[in-house]
Amino acid sequence: MAKSITARELRQHWVNHHEIALLDVREEGPYSESHPLFALSVPVSEIEKKLPPLVPRLSAPIVVYDDGEGYADRATARILALGYRDVAVLEGGLSGYALVGEVYRDVNVPSKAFGELVESINHTPSLSARDVKDILESEADVVVLDARRFVEYNTMSIPRGRSCPGGELLYRFFEAVPSPETTVVVNCAGRTRSIVGTQSLINSGIPNKVVALRNGTIGWTLEGLELETKKTERVPSPSVDASQRARQYAESWANHVGVSFINGDELTRFTAESEDRTLYLLDVRDPEEYALGHPAGFFNAPGGQLVQATDEWVGVRGARIVLYDTDGVRARMTASWLVQLGWDVYAFEEQSQVPDGLPWPKTASWNASNEGVITINDLQNLAGATVVDLARSPSYRKGHIPGAWFASGPELTRDLRAINGDGPIVLTSDDGDVAAMNIDDARKSVSRDILYLAGGTSAWVAAGHPLETESRWLSRPIDVYKRPYEGTSNARKDMQGYLDWEYGLVAQLANDGVACFHVVRDTRGEVGNLS
Repeated sequence: MAKSITARELRQHWVNHHEIALLDVREEGPYSESHPLFALSVPVSEIEKKLPPLVPRLSAPIVVYDDGEGYADRATARILALGYRDVAVLEGGLSGYALVGEVYRDVNVPSKAFGELVESINHTPSLSARDVKDILESEADVVVLDARRFVEYNTMSIPRGRSCPGGELLYRFFEAVPSPETTVVVNCAGRTRSIVGTQSLINSGIPNKVVALRNGTIGWTLEGLELETKKTERVPSPSVDASQRARQYAESWANHVGVSFINGDELTRFTAESEDRTLYLLDVRDPEEYALGHPAGFFNAPGGQLVQATDEWVGVRGARIVLYDTDGVRARMTASWLVQLGWDVYAFEEQSQVPDGLPWPKTASWNASNEGVITINDLQNLAGATVVDLARSPSYRKGHIPGAWFASGPELTRDLRAINGDGPIVLTSDDGDVAAMNIDDARKSVSRDILYLAGGTSAWVAAGHPLETESRWLSRPIDVYKRPYEGTSNARKDMQGYLDWEYGLVAQLANDGVACFHVVRDTRGEVGNLS
């Protein structure tokens, strides 16, 4: 039987900055309705895929919980099978935790709550959608910088907006805004990236007037204003002069916040210590730059998104983080926010070289079993087979192997029993991996022959076979939380409800008492003073 940990013991890890990873092993839908502040969404059916990058150290302490569904014990067995050595189940699960700590809705909550705290402490300036619209129509010297990922900007944007993801704002600023007289509007879809992006530029000390679009594209939509779609205008990479100017501002702010720096020798020491201290190496540059070349061992985590959704890259609260760039701007600005978010973070000195042959520790790995694997040709020749798709429900809706049923991964062992007949059941997923990961659990639930499709649905498409969109629901599609700030088809009540929830986050943080956030005020003197 797995060992256990109480909610109070778990919370002390956070307060004392001790390492711990808390895994919610339910689907993302239930997770988004209620979870502790630092919980990660790692459904039991995807542990082998999602957990290793989130928790790279095999001896890191891991806590798992559910809400009485019975997933926690299954999750513990799968985590231990990957080689992790310190796994505990949360006593009382989610309900037990709620007796002693706040539970939160939505996703990426630590960053969103922090953004609200930043605004409340710094009084980050913002304008309503109507006020921004009036400025755009009456003034020529205005620049709108969209701080979201390019794909989000391309989906919908406000008039005159240009894509400049949050981690790039100061780095590209002087290329986009050459005049100190220009008014700058920063926007995102909701609130967090607008607030943090605006405050980043203000913190840096640039002379321009900078304001956030209050409530982002949600606010714009709720005001009945039209959004533009399919725009592709990006702020270009800066000139050498613009980059050097940005670095001066970044250096001043990073020094004020107290960002720490390391060189190649210290990085070697950090990696040598990573058997005992969890280490994340993150390249915060734009994904296109990262793809052109990056140091070995560094994963891409664009700076703005890393601040917005830290829990998508860093799973162990209390771990050590090293950030890399080539310009001395993006790592500094990203680190300045992670410091305030309570992380032990270091910027790698841009003039240093990342050493070759760093001493990497052993990490978790998973290899698909060949037992039960079949090919596309095998499937076509298999009589009486039922195909069960473990893809995420939006992917399933877009297209799946004809006749395939959708199943929830965590509830696979329950729902397979509802399939009529006695022929073989063939599991598939987008690339086949999740299907392979769950074949053992599936075999424990039914006596029928259980197989999985090599390469999954992608292999089916690559072989030239068609997909269909008619849905067959073996399980309820609760695997994905529909974010009310993404896309253009959100209900008005959902958008307003999301904003109302965000406004209440500061009070929840105060009542919870475990965040350990600290917003740094600018006490360097007048804005624009780099001394």
